[in-house]
Amino acid sequence: MLTLFLLGTVGVSMVRMPGKSHKGPLPPLTPEEQRISERLREHVLMLAGQIGERNLSNYHALQDAAQYVGDRLRECGVKVSEQSELVEGRTVLNLEGVLPGSRVPEEIVIIGAHYDSAPGTPGANDNATGVAALLELARRFCAKRPERTLRFVAFTNEEPPHFQGSTMGSMFYARRCRERGENIVAMLSLETMGCYSDQPRSQQYPAPLDRFYPDTGNFIAFVGNVKSRDLVRRAIGTFRKSARFPSEGVAAPESLPGIGWSDQWSFWQAGYPGIMVTDTAPFRYPHYHQPSDTPDRIDYQRLSRVVAGLETVVAELVGKWGKLGA
Repeated sequence: MLTLFLLGTVGVSMVRMPGKSHKGPLPPLTPEEQRISERLREHVLMLAGQIGERNLSNYHALQDAAQYVGDRLRECGVKVSEQSELVEGRTVLNLEGVLPGSRVPEEIVIIGAHYDSAPGTPGANDNATGVAALLELARRFCAKRPERTLRFVAFTNEEPPHFQGSTMGSMFYARRCRERGENIVAMLSLETMGCYSDQPRSQQYPAPLDRFYPDTGNFIAFVGNVKSRDLVRRAIGTFRKSARFPSEGVAAPESLPGIGWSDQWSFWQAGYPGIMVTDTAPFRYPHYHQPSDTPDRIDYQRLSRVVAGLETVVAELVGKWGKLGA
């Protein structure tokens, strides 16, 4: 009832976003978007195809996934560090790639995605797509010099039984950031990003969001809590200026199902602004947390359009840049 009251009284500010979502046919992929699509496919095939289910119950696969992500970040020329924690008697890792800020290095923007998968699933959409997007964005920024410090962080243990608990990888990370007094000005969680449909009624929502949003699941969503409203609006506004791709945004109470369903939740607990970029997961994707969440289910071409748009979002958040050595 509280959520309904809040949406009824200040709902307009929660759902009204700057700019307009793209409507109509999508333009042809650019040659660069096609190359992005191919690289995204390679990452998803490795994580969800060759490595497969990766979590503490499949510990060697979890280690293999961490090794793969770390190696790809290092190939970009990004300095990578590891944050290790002991969970259930085993060492788990968050992986952090850092591009130091050139003008205001104390202000930090984090792009994050979890690389583990839920029990019983190879986790192609959830969340090899988010990791693939993170790796591609890191590749595209590695030769740049942002004004703010830019971190690319791959988190462990996002999925149950760790979800929203003390052993969640992003909880370890966000808590450490707060203990160090770090100034994180924005956190973007890339979560379950590869399912799109042009069919009516392909999209569901928790009530009462169905009153405000379309029933066709062809868009990417920018999702935050009420305190992160400004970040939601800033991110989607930039995306809509640069990307000819449908988009929707919401800044709603954390009590609403789905709003806190990823690693941005951990940063909220530490007092930082954070948003999730997502295809809305179980509200659209029928293979969510199922053995059928396989690489062949992913729409790589549409995912490539989203990643291309997110490059502009990240660039705006970290400030202007020049090539290294310029």
